[in-house]
Amino acid sequence: MKKILFVLFGMAFLNIASAQTNNTLTSMLLHPSDHFLIQLSSDRWVGAPDSIESKRSGWSRGFNFYIMLDKPFKSNPHFSIAYGLGVGTSHIFFNKLDLQITGQTTDLKFKNMEGKDSSYDRYKLASSFIEIPLELRYLSKPENPNKAIKAALGLKFGYIIDAHTKAETLQDANGNTINDYTVKLHSQRYFNTTRVCATARLGYGNFTLFGAYNLTPIFKDDAAADMKLLQIGLTFSGL
Repeated sequence: MKKILFVLFGMAFLNIASAQTNNTLTSMLLHPSDHFLIQLSSDRWVGAPDSIESKRSGWSRGFNFYIMLDKPFKSNPHFSIAYGLGVGTSHIFFNKLDLQITGQTTDLKFKNMEGKDSSYDRYKLASSFIEIPLELRYLSKPENPNKAIKAALGLKFGYIIDAHTKAETLQDANGNTINDYTVKLHSQRYFNTTRVCATARLGYGNFTLFGAYNLTPIFKDDAAADMKLLQIGLTFSGL
């Protein structure tokens, strides 16, 4: 039922947007103001126990993409409200740790593979959310946003569309390859299906630094510790 309601909400948003397509396109061409956001981030779990944090490896990262409408305040064009639709993703990499997301226990098992006969050389947990971002924006030069200081504070409301682990290259205890198969396991059993994130952006022209912090836990209360996703990275904006 939640998925159906979310899809219907998304369709309603798109219908409203399409009904104003001509006016919106004209406004976007005449008044460019970050209608498209592409974000690349460095990701981490805040509040992760040492047993999990110590197993993180490599560059855990995220990629987000949003299409947004921007509505300047008539009383002060330096400020505006923006809202839209997009997708947010996160990829957390681990070394010698197996997240058993397809398990049937009430809590998510984080299996330590240190010292085991075999483990995977590359291992990650990936998640994807469809999101509705809202921003209160400031623009130092409304007449020339590509050469202006930009700042924004906001919230994102998301619904999970995928969660999976990906394991590559099974090795023995000495690091020798047993097989080079890739194993993907999909399950949302232990994840909170909805999330709320606080966001902030600051920069100049088409580039801004951004931060996004989950106000809601990644996992269900009885499934794992109270861990929240933190993303810090770079936003490219245009049109």
